[in-house]
Amino acid sequence: MTTTLRPAEPLQQNPDGTRSRRYQVCVNSRPVGRMDIGTHPVFGEAVARIMSLRIEEPDRRRGRGTVAALAAEEIARGWGCRRIEAMVPAEAEAEAEAGGAEGRPAGPGDPAGPAFRLAAALGYVVRNYNMEKVLGEVPPALPKGSRGRPMTDAEFGPWSVRSEAEYTRGWIERGVPETEARAKTAKDHAALLPDGRASKGMLFSVLEHEGAPVGTLWLALRAEQAYVFDVEADAAHRGRGHGRALMLLAEAQSIAAGKRAIGLNVFAGNTPAERLYASLGYGTTRYAMYKHLL
Repeated sequence: MTTTLRPAEPLQQNPDGTRSRRYQVCVNSRPVGRMDIGTHPVFGEAVARIMSLRIEEPDRRRGRGTVAALAAEEIARGWGCRRIEAMVPAEAEAEAEAGGAEGRPAGPGDPAGPAFRLAAALGYVVRNYNMEKVLGEVPPALPKGSRGRPMTDAEFGPWSVRSEAEYTRGWIERGVPETEARAKTAKDHAALLPDGRASKGMLFSVLEHEGAPVGTLWLALRAEQAYVFDVEADAAHRGRGHGRALMLLAEAQSIAAGKRAIGLNVFAGNTPAERLYASLGYGTTRYAMYKHLL
């Protein structure tokens, strides 16, 4: 039996400058799933995205998803793309779907879900991933001698410059060309912080220990949960537990704001951060994976 893709719509030229198209995954002309593919709204026309890929239950575990993903690469090459990306669910019991599915967080030692195994087998590499933690009702206490306070206007400017530089560097170190990395940083910060420190739903804090500033925290208060956009212990004060204290401060602020979950993003290979988040009970929900097209 032959697995093919059948266009479900004409090629779409979207208002944000991207192109996209929906396909049916077919076996001998019988629809067995669907796939959406498009170009990246930030990285540009040279980068494609598998926005969703789903195979219906009766046809799973028969290689249909593999064939569809390989066909997506050929479509991307035809568009002139040099790289293809996908957001892949991490949960162990995930269905055969990629591109933004949600489920329970996968904790340390959990087996990878089928979508992750498929992507890895096809040569996709993890660049970064989302983690999440369900919060309790009582804010955690900070270590003795530590306290959080609002970041001042005088502190915000230098912090913002450093934060953007670190964010850009993180993308470059993981294979994103410098021009694309800088464009993503500029677009993300413009969207998230249109009014700088006064942007709605954003909290910027400084952690002090025994009166001395030792780290910074950027926390967003969203409708459903809180999200840590940036957390950093100052270089001169690392290795003393201040990173953990900053994360406890984030949880305390989130609970005080009525949020019952908190999320964050971590770049793959940032071992100290990965260990810290795992020790605090965060589980992985989605992997951002990519593959260079030859």
